Order: sequence, then C-alpha cells, then structure tokens
Amino acid sequence: MKQLVLAACATLCATSAFAEDAKTSALEIWRDAPMTVFSAEEIDLSAFLWQARPVVIFANTAEDLRFQTQLENLLSEEDDVVERDIVIITDTDPAVLSPIRTALRPRDFHMVLIGKDGDVKLRKPRPWDMRELSRAIDKMPMRKREMGAQ
Repeated sequence: MKQLVLAACATLCATSAFAEDAKTSALEIWRDAPMTVFSAEEIDLSAFLWQARPVVIFANTAEDLRFQTQLENLLSEEDDVVERDIVIITDTDPAVLSPIRTALRPRDFHMVLIGKDGDVKLRKPRPWDMRELSRAIDKMPMRKREMGAQ
C-alpha cells in the first residue's frame, strides 16, 4: 500500500512541476495521464465540469490509514478509474483551507464523489473499494447514457 501512495505522491510532485513549467491545465494533464493524483490546493473543480468525475479524498494527514487505503483502492483499479472518467484529488492539510476543502467542509477523513455536472453525489466517512464506487457511479443517469453509447 505504501508503495502506491509513494508513487502517487511522486506523480503529484512531478505533475505540479510540469504544470508550472508548461502552463498545462489540470484537464490536459488528466487527459494525458488519467491516474495522476492532484492536490486540492492546485485544482479548480470547474476545470473538470462535464469532463470528469472528481473523487476528493480528505484527511488530516497523509499518514491516515483510511486516506492511504482509499488512495490505494483507486490507484489499484486503473481500468475502472479510467472507464468512469474519475479524477483523483487529495487534501491532507486542513490548515491550508483549499477552496475545495472550504466548499465541501469535510470532517477528518472523507471521500467525496462529484458528478460531471459539478454536484456532490456521494460523501463517505470511510474508504470505499472500487466495486462500491463503480456501482454508485454506474447508477447515475449520465453514466447510464455513457454506457449506452458504448
């Protein structure tokens, strides 16, 4: 589990440097590398409106086992994450008060699923595995239309 979390942190650091150097938008980065883990401090959720389903993982620290478990659950299921247009966003520093944390006001650990329409679809105070998350997404009307178009 720690290897996946460390790899995600390395991807996040590399992505931050890339975005600053190339002035690449978060949406472009996500399209090129859909398993990129973004920091809530650097992301404007409106960039993903009608394009992706943000899953925001909140914790009071990156060492929180629930945070690590949720991140691993997502990172270990690349096909499901990509198929459902999920963008992974993390926020592990409550002192920073990112715009996303301010808007969603989580307490302690929280996993929040936001639909492509920008509305909060699901809030969970415990980690969910990809099967549970996939089922919740697949019940959404927009996802049903996407599956019908495939």
